[in-house]
Amino acid sequence: MKGQEGNDVLLFNSPIETGVRALIVLNAVYPRALDLLQLTWFDHLVVHSADIGGPASLHPDVPQRSGELFVRRRLIEDSLMLMRRLHLVSMLVDEHGITYQASDEAPAFVKLMKSQYARDLKERAQWLAQHVCTLDDAGIKDLITERIGRWNIEFQGEGYPEWRLLWTPAE
Repeated sequence: MKGQEGNDVLLFNSPIETGVRALIVLNAVYPRALDLLQLTWFDHLVVHSADIGGPASLHPDVPQRSGELFVRRRLIEDSLMLMRRLHLVSMLVDEHGITYQASDEAPAFVKLMKSQYARDLKERAQWLAQHVCTLDDAGIKDLITERIGRWNIEFQGEGYPEWRLLWTPAE
């Protein structure tokens, strides 16, 4: 697709697509706020929900899809910046670091999305909110290790865990 200046406009894996997914996830987990790495992880899980025993995945079950996590972090950052400019996501800063939360305008915006894909995405985000976001850090680590086995999640930091996703080949 061409933009006004004749430049290509990315529709897939763009800040707008990723931002909408992040917004839907943040709206589903509200009032909980998520950090950048948690959002990177949940962005992957919301479209590959079957990987962790959830509803059918929205995106194809392609090999090497866990490698998406490595390139996704920067895209999530850009998408959150866009959603903040649109006043749909709030950035919270405290002694634990930076987290993101759905703004007061988010529910109305999310409600306007009525396509089948949007309804399916909202359903999976609600499933994540009820079944994954309720777990503590150790529980989430156990779920990923048990269900996927290809990811190693390492928690670091003083007082607050920093989530880092490291690829380990499946055995």
